[in-house]
Amino acid sequence: MLNNRRALLALAASSLFAVSAQAQDWKAKYPELVFASIPAENAAQVTERFGDFAAYLSREIGVPVKLRVVGDYAAVIEGQRAGQIHMAYYGPASYARARMIGVKITPFAIEVSKGGVKGYHSVFYVKADSPYKSFADLKGKNLGLVDPNSTSGNNVPRFVMNEMKIRPETHFGKVVYTGSHVNAVMALNQGTVDVAANWWNNETDSELQRMVDKGMVKKDDFRIIFKSDQIVNSPMAYLDSLPPELKKLIEQAFLNAAVKDKAAFDKLSDGKMEPFQPVTHEAYLPIVELNKFVDSLRKK
Repeated sequence: MLNNRRALLALAASSLFAVSAQAQDWKAKYPELVFASIPAENAAQVTERFGDFAAYLSREIGVPVKLRVVGDYAAVIEGQRAGQIHMAYYGPASYARARMIGVKITPFAIEVSKGGVKGYHSVFYVKADSPYKSFADLKGKNLGLVDPNSTSGNNVPRFVMNEMKIRPETHFGKVVYTGSHVNAVMALNQGTVDVAANWWNNETDSELQRMVDKGMVKKDDFRIIFKSDQIVNSPMAYLDSLPPELKKLIEQAFLNAAVKDKAAFDKLSDGKMEPFQPVTHEAYLPIVELNKFVDSLRKK
């Protein structure tokens, strides 16, 4: 009996040592992790929104997590393709694009809007005091899109306009890529464009509402002339090459964030998001098809 007990204790100690050794192995290879986000906002705003969350991830994962601020959506894709960005916040289309060009990543968490909604919409804004009520009214005017890899700011807009038999480059006087959702609203506010695409969850949660809350613009100055069908929400994705034990730590950190660091979590969406939930690549298969369709439009 005593010998059995000693054997069990020895086995337990051996198992603990093996787990500890594995942890040290991955920490030796990954002494620092890089987390990046698509630039839905300007660099300073991305840093403000994600900075505390990166600090939370550092504590939970056990190694420093550095927030990388990038200039465009493609930089996140290429950063993960090069193995220089270990985990990233994507838009649906940019994630799908990464997978389509062979980037070895897996989505593990999805944003969830209030009410348990896992989707959002693309909208087109015009100035409230403008005469524009339809796309027909905007012929010859300037269109503001966000980024070629933006779902709500490019791919869905191009899809819905194609359904309306509208070719943006010939229907509008100019098509401008503004670089971020904030910039698209500001371009419209300043008169650089006459209509702008953007994301919209509901009446109280949109890029416009976030800008209103910060005193950047007035909500009554804008009007929606089109709202798309629902789009699947944005994913977080990590490199497939990461060790399994590290992937598990990352997943747990994201899925538990709303409880373990509510302040940092709420900062991501101004307190308008529910806890992250698990997700798989299958949720984004319709977005892969959307990307392929938009690619086909460029060839016409």
